[in-house]
Parts: sequence; structure tokens; C-alpha cells
Amino acid sequence: EASQEIFRIASMAPGALLLEAQKEYEKESQKADEYLREIREQQLLPEAVGQCIEAAGYEHEPDTQKSLLRAASFGKCFLDKFPPEGFVRMCQDLRVLNAIRDYQIGIPLTFTQYKQLTIEVLLDRLVLRRLYPLAIRVCEFLRLPEIQGVSRILAHWACYKVQQKDKSDEEVAQAINQKLGDTAGISYSDIATRADDCGRAELAIKLLEYEPRSGEQVPLLLKMKRSKLALGKAIESGDTDLGEGTAGMGGSSGGFWGLGEHPGNALRSGGAPWECFGGVPLPPNIWEFPQFCRHQERETLKDLYNQDDNHQELGNLHVQAG
Repeated sequence: EASQEIFRIASMAPGALLLEAQKEYEKESQKADEYLREIREQQLLPEAVGQCIEAAGYEHEPDTQKSLLRAASFGKCFLDKFPPEGFVRMCQDLRVLNAIRDYQIGIPLTFTQYKQLTIEVLLDRLVLRRLYPLAIRVCEFLRLPEIQGVSRILAHWACYKVQQKDKSDEEVAQAINQKLGDTAGISYSDIATRADDCGRAELAIKLLEYEPRSGEQVPLLLKMKRSKLALGKAIESGDTDLGEGTAGMGGSSGGFWGLGEHPGNALRSGGAPWECFGGVPLPPNIWEFPQFCRHQERETLKDLYNQDDNHQELGNLHVQAG
């Protein structure tokens, strides 16, 4: 409707008059003042500016878009309180639309389609076509939050990268880390899961090295049946609950602990608790997990205190038992 009002033959709509006023102003003609006075006398200048902004969105030719936006900008100069947000947003939307309408991209969306789809869906379409650089530039231009924009796109790119068979695991892992770094919202464990699903277990392990959260590393390592590595990561994290869960999920092949004989048996035979896990070094207080030792393995805890000559804690255990 805005386009019809402005471009209809012999139209006297406020938007049409404002467009003519701007063109005459560029020619340095006094007619610009006549057109502008006519609009202002009817108090239709805000409507004229709004019409020009709206019509620009429905035009596909950049020259016509610019002409309408110049007219809107010209009219705004004579208004005291005109909110600039609509004008700025339209300029941004048109830059995005013109970029994706380029013949090399080939997504000729109309302004109405673009608004109905939302920017998130448009970004998904660019990602599915593997147009990652353009998608990232759009996110940066629109200043979208990292988690919604750049981080999500980089994660998609990394998941696609791990499927490339022509490069070694080391090269792919380094390329992904170099591009992603410590970007907020990126989960290396998700990318590693995709690599494992593609049959690249070694690449998945290399990617997990970049994952800062042990809670994300351990479940995937256990799924990949890398129990010793999972236990090592759990112990490095210092999270006793995570370490306890890892020890308990090791499988049934090596007793309840899955990775060696029961710790209590090792202690009673004069061994050290860290010898129970196939050479994985454990801290001395590894068996002091509150949920496990105090509720399920009190005898193991007594043996540990007895071996360490920790008479105070051993006495406390006996008092509690009594």
C-alpha cells in the first residue's frame, strides 16, 4: 500500500510529495520548499516519513531503496521528535536482504517473508547451505548475542568440519580450536560427540582436551568405553561426586569398580588405594566421598584410616557405629 501511494501516477500522498521534495532539493530547486510546505501545512510530515521508510522495504532495487530512504532522512530533519529506531532497523534489514538476494547466494526473500521467518530461520538456512562466513557477518552486523548468533554458527561449522575425511585428526582438531577458541556458548563435547558418531574416536578425544568442563568430558569418555581416561579427568577436576560416579560406572568386567579389584581388598592386602585403578594416580582422600564411603563402604573407610594412623577419624567412626 505504501508503494502504491508513493508511485501511483499523479499521486498527492504525503510520501509521494516528500520523495519529490527530496529530488528537487538535490537539484537545488525552490520547488522542494513548496512541496515541503504543503506537507507540513497538513501536518502529515511524520506520515510521509513513515511511508517512505515502509515503501523502501518492499523495493528490490537498491537504487530505489536508497532514494526512498534519502527522502525519509530529508523529512526527519524537519521533525523535532521522530523516533529513529524504525529508520535504522529498515536500513539494517535491507542490507541483510540485499546480501542474500545476491546471485551468488540466491535467496530472493521479500521483506514480508523475511519478517515472517525471523532472522534465526534465515541464519539456519545459510548454515544448511554452508554459507558460514555470510551468516557470521550477518550476526555481527545485527549485533546478535553470541549464543544465538556467532557461537551457534561456529558450532555448526565445527560439526561439519569433523565429517571431512581428507584431513588428519590432529589437523581438524587444531583448525577447530583455532577458529573457536574460548567462544562463549561453544560446547566441545557436542562437537566431540558428532566426531564419535562419525567413527572418529581419536578426534573426539582430542577435541575433549579443549573442553574446560570435566562434567562434559567424562560422560562421553565413558560412552566411548575409555574408562581409565574418564576416571583421570574426573580426578583432575577435583569433583568428588564426579569421581565417585566414574568409578561406579566403569563396567562389570573388573568387579564393581570396573577398573580393578575392590579398594577394600587392596587395603587389606597392604596395597594403596590408588593401585586399584590400573595405574591412575588418585589423591589419598579419594575414598572420602560422603555419599559412598560413609553410607556404603564404612569398612573401607575404617581400613584407610587405620592404614594412615588417623586415630581421631577412626574413633569417630566407631562412636557413630556404636
